[in-house]
Amino acid sequence: MKMNYQDFWKFTSYAVVAHSEKRAFPRITYRNLLLSGKTVFPVDPNLSELDGHPVFQDFQSLPEKVDGAILEVPREDSLVWIQKAAEAGIGNIWIHQHCDTPEALDWSREKGLNLWHGTCAVMYLTSGFSAHGIHRTINKLFGKY
Repeated sequence: MKMNYQDFWKFTSYAVVAHSEKRAFPRITYRNLLLSGKTVFPVDPNLSELDGHPVFQDFQSLPEKVDGAILEVPREDSLVWIQKAAEAGIGNIWIHQHCDTPEALDWSREKGLNLWHGTCAVMYLTSGFSAHGIHRTINKLFGKY
């Protein structure tokens, strides 16, 4: 089934998940969601603050349930974070490109989660000329946007 990537960005609240000890926190994703008026919670077991906002250690510590989770974690962590999202009742999950594994995708499908993967979240959150804009244009030309 073809994923409609734009559908993921129609939600009102998100958790942006990272593991900054292994990979930098996805500030572009986080900041652009905030700028678009969404409710956004950063989740990272290694940070306590980001841009003056508290960072949560996991989904269970969020002040409210979110509509979607964006996982920009190392590949080896993706399955664990998908399982944590499912345990927290989060059924809409975006796995950033190159962060998924066959096991994570299979587990998500078996559990009936709504899953978006295989592309860059930032393409959908930024506009104008940038590396992400070029990526967006190429994907549009090839029908992958």
